[in-house]
Amino acid sequence: MDKVIDFINVNRERYLEELKALLAIPSISALPEHAADIRRCAEWCGAEMERIGLQNVRLIETPGNPVVYGDWLGAAGAPTILFYGHYDVQPVDPLNLWESPPFEATIRDGEIYARGSADDKGQVFMHMKAVEAHLKENGRLPLNIKFILEGEEEVGSEHLDDFINSHKTELAADVVVISDSAMFARGVPSICYGLRGLVYFQIDLRGSSTDLHSGSFGGAVANPAFVLAQMIAQMKDRGGRVKIPGFYDEVQPLQEEERQAWASLPFNEKKYRKDFGVPKLAGETGFTTLERTWARPTLEVNGLLSGFTGEGAKTVLPAVAMAKISMRLVPNQDPNTIAERFEAYVKKLAPKTVTVQVTRMHGGKPWMTSFDNAFVQAAGRAIEKGFGRAPIFTREGGSIPVVSTFQEVLGLPSVLFGVGLPDENAHAPNEKLDLANFHNGVIASAYLYDEIARIG
Repeated sequence: MDKVIDFINVNRERYLEELKALLAIPSISALPEHAADIRRCAEWCGAEMERIGLQNVRLIETPGNPVVYGDWLGAAGAPTILFYGHYDVQPVDPLNLWESPPFEATIRDGEIYARGSADDKGQVFMHMKAVEAHLKENGRLPLNIKFILEGEEEVGSEHLDDFINSHKTELAADVVVISDSAMFARGVPSICYGLRGLVYFQIDLRGSSTDLHSGSFGGAVANPAFVLAQMIAQMKDRGGRVKIPGFYDEVQPLQEEERQAWASLPFNEKKYRKDFGVPKLAGETGFTTLERTWARPTLEVNGLLSGFTGEGAKTVLPAVAMAKISMRLVPNQDPNTIAERFEAYVKKLAPKTVTVQVTRMHGGKPWMTSFDNAFVQAAGRAIEKGFGRAPIFTREGGSIPVVSTFQEVLGLPSVLFGVGLPDENAHAPNEKLDLANFHNGVIASAYLYDEIARIG
């Protein structure tokens, strides 16, 4: 391993220039006008896979964006890693809040700023560099590896499950490695062993065929914006508990040893509030902040739209109102079951003065594994070698729906091997990636392949 690590250290400046080229591609999957950029990014990733020595590289077409595949299968008898990541990124609006152009990677104070730097291009790229170091110095990897990079993660991975189901043989492996998550805090590396699931909806209300004059019609016709606000207000009680009937029926309760372990973590609520500009924390009563974000289900309003929103005044009674609402789920909540309960509750809340349409957009199952399994422990040893500190074991409040698919369809455990930080503005303006974490992540990834090879 000494030669591999030396190679990584010598080439760290080159890695940054290459990463800047990847980050310059505006591969925004949510916006149709960037379809050509999506394909260009997929082709860039495929070309880089070939350049570093991966084999059988190709773009596999789907009804949506292509999946980039590449492998190296020259370690007979050794374990096989299936590495999953995504090359698409979130939209950049509001653009005026960016301190530097989102697709012109800029380094400031030891961090690289660009859309996709943390989520997920930077973390995908560190694995490519770890593979390159092994192949350039040793001519081989200590195990087998298969890469799949998708281009629809930021829009719900609509076609990924079908892709996995139709490529079961090709994707056969021993473990999935995913680097699309954050460390617990700066200087505190971590291994994630649990994710929340997700269901996402749009609610549309209509109160009239057209906008109306609020003086002429106010008091006679229901205002869908006001009705929608009343409906949303009835979705939680004052203690932060979701009021959907049956919402908590299958929730797996926290174990006392887990609560004690999390209570011992270096988490400072005052700093947490300050870092994110929050005047006072809120959430379900009876649980700590970490428990709420890692292991309790939620219901949140992600967007609202109705009526006149321009400058000045316009006395309009809007014809329509819309809300986007998501629910984060925990083991053992089933997204379809929760979705059905939500739909029924919304229709019950809606008065007859408006018409209501509830659209289910996307979702995914929660996931959790045992943190004492051999692959997770191998990842822990690799992280310690890369960062010089043993990791802590955590859950994550976000969702990566494909983790459950890998488990159910391919029968594979997953290791979440992320090096991002909680304050790196993924999905927000000024997204960034700590360059020290990136470099240490390349080293840790190189050790990860060696550590997992020893399991076999």
